[in-house]
Amino acid sequence: MNRIDAGMIQKMFLAGAKALEAKKEYINELNVFPVPDGDTGTNMTMTIMAAAKEVSLLEKPTMEALGKAISSGSLRGARGNSGVILSQIFRGFVKSVKGNDEIDLQILGNAICHASETAYKAVMKPKEGTILTVAKAGADKAKELLIEDAGYDILEFCDIVAACMEETLLKTPELLPVLKEAGVVDSGGEGLMTFIRGALDALNGRTADFSIKVGNVTSVVRASTAGEADIKFGYCTEFIIMLERNEDVVEEQLKEYLQKIGDCVVVVSDDDIVKVHVHTNDPGLAIQKALTYGALTSMKIDNMREEHHEKVIKDAEKLARGEQVPLKEKAPASEKREQEVQAGKTGRKPVGFIAVSAGKGLSEIFCDLGIDQVIEGGQTMNPSTEDILDAIKKVSADCVYILPNNGNIILAANQAKALTEDKKVLVVPSKNIPQGIAAMISFSDGQDAEKNLARMTEGMEGIKAGQVTYAVRDTTMDGKEIKKGDYMGLSDHEIVSVCGTAFDAAKVLVENLLDDDSELVSLYYGEDVSEEDAEKLADMLLEEHDEIEVEVQYGGQPIYSYFISVE
Repeated sequence: MNRIDAGMIQKMFLAGAKALEAKKEYINELNVFPVPDGDTGTNMTMTIMAAAKEVSLLEKPTMEALGKAISSGSLRGARGNSGVILSQIFRGFVKSVKGNDEIDLQILGNAICHASETAYKAVMKPKEGTILTVAKAGADKAKELLIEDAGYDILEFCDIVAACMEETLLKTPELLPVLKEAGVVDSGGEGLMTFIRGALDALNGRTADFSIKVGNVTSVVRASTAGEADIKFGYCTEFIIMLERNEDVVEEQLKEYLQKIGDCVVVVSDDDIVKVHVHTNDPGLAIQKALTYGALTSMKIDNMREEHHEKVIKDAEKLARGEQVPLKEKAPASEKREQEVQAGKTGRKPVGFIAVSAGKGLSEIFCDLGIDQVIEGGQTMNPSTEDILDAIKKVSADCVYILPNNGNIILAANQAKALTEDKKVLVVPSKNIPQGIAAMISFSDGQDAEKNLARMTEGMEGIKAGQVTYAVRDTTMDGKEIKKGDYMGLSDHEIVSVCGTAFDAAKVLVENLLDDDSELVSLYYGEDVSEEDAEKLADMLLEEHDEIEVEVQYGGQPIYSYFISVE
C-alpha cells in the first residue's frame, strides 16, 4: 500500500473513534488522583465523537470535506484539556493533507509532524510525560523514517511509528513522578494510542464495523446524495417524554422499537425525562409507544420530503450533537436578559460575562455578581468548545469575559475565543469556583478591558482554594494511604487531608490553608452536606480562630462536599 484515499481515512477515523469510546472507562481509571472526576477518557471520547458524527454523514468523502468534518467537529466538540489537545492533533493533521486527493508516504509523514507541532503550540506550558510527548515521539520517528528513505510502504511506516509511540507511552511514568507513584501511564497518551490502534486495525483490514455510538446516544444517521425520492422515512419526529415512573430500561426499549419503524434514532435519558428523535413514515406509532412511559411535551413533526436535503442532514446532525450530554442550565437572571434582548428592549452592552458553574447555589451566586450566562459544568462534565461558543452568542455585548473556573476548561475557553470573530473575548484563567468569584468581585466598571482582565486575574491570585471529595479507589499518594470511600481535602491537587468524614477532611484542609494573614474563610457546601453540618464546621473554626470571619453559603455542587476559599 503506497497511497491512502479519503474513503480509507474516513474508515480509519471512525474505527479509531469506536476504539476510544470502547475503552473510555479504562482510560478514566488511569487518572492519577483517586477522585470521582477522572474524566480524560470521557472528554477525549466526546471530543472525537463530535467529529465522528459529521464524518459518518459523508457518503462519498473527499479529502477536503473529510478534513473539514474532522477539524470542525473536534474543535467545537472538544472537552477538557485532553480533548482540546486531541482536537489540535487532528487539526494539524488535516490541515497538512489539505489539497490532496490521496496521501502518500511523504504527505503522511509531514502530516504526523504537523499534528504534533500544532498540539504543542496550543498549550502555553507543555508538560512532558503526557499526550504531547507521545505525539512528538511519533512525529520524530516519522521524520527519521522519511530521511532514511528505506522504501517502506504505508503499512510498514505506520506500524513502526505506532510502535515508537507505544514505547514512549510506557516511559511516561519516568517523565512524570506522579505517574510513577500511582503506577500508571499517562491517561491522555493512552487515549491517543487507543485511537491509533483502532485506526490501524481499519488500515490493515482487521475491522469492518464503522457504525457510531456516542454514550447514551445511538445514531444510525447516513447521508444520501440522491434526491427526495430516495428518502426512505419521510417524517422527522421529535418529542420529550416526562417519565411517570423510574424505568432504567426505557432507553433500551425505545431504541429497539424505533429502529424497527425508522432510522436516525436518537434517545437520550436525563433524570426523569427522555429526549427522542426518529425519522419514520408513521409518527403516530412512535408517539403511541412513548405514551406508555409518560406524558409528552416539545413535540415536533416535519415532512422531510418538502425540505431541502441538506437542511435535513444539518438538523439531524445538530440534534445528535446538541443532545448527547445536557450540560447547560440557564440561570434566571441570564434567561431574563436574553428575553429582553430578543424583545428589543435593550441594545448591545459594552461588557458581558460567562461563568462555568456546578450547582444551583453557585450559579445563583454568579448571577448575583453580574454573570449573563451560566454554563452548567465543571468536574465530570467539562463543557465543550461548542457549549462555550453558544453562550458567547447569547451574550449581547461587545466584550465578553469567560470564567472557566476549572483548570481543565481553560483550553476549551481559549479555543472558543479563537473561533469568535464578532466580539472581543477575554478568558480569565480561573481554575476553581472561589477564584471565579474573586475575579468577578475584582471587576471594575469603566476600566479598559485588558486592564480589567489583569485586575481580575490579580484578584483571584490572592485566594487560597481547596475542595473536599471522596476517594474512588485504594491508593497511596503524597505519602498518605487512601482507602475507597475516604474523604480527601485537596489544595492545588495536593492531598492535604484523608479522613472518614467530609466534616473532618474540611476542617484539616482549612487549618492547612490558614496563615497569619488570613482574614476570611468561605465555605460553599455541596448537595451531600446539610446546612447544619456546614454551620457546625464554621462555629468550630470560629472558636479556634477568633481572628478570622467565616461565611457559609449553599453551593449545591455534586461530588465535592465543600469548595473552600481563604483570603
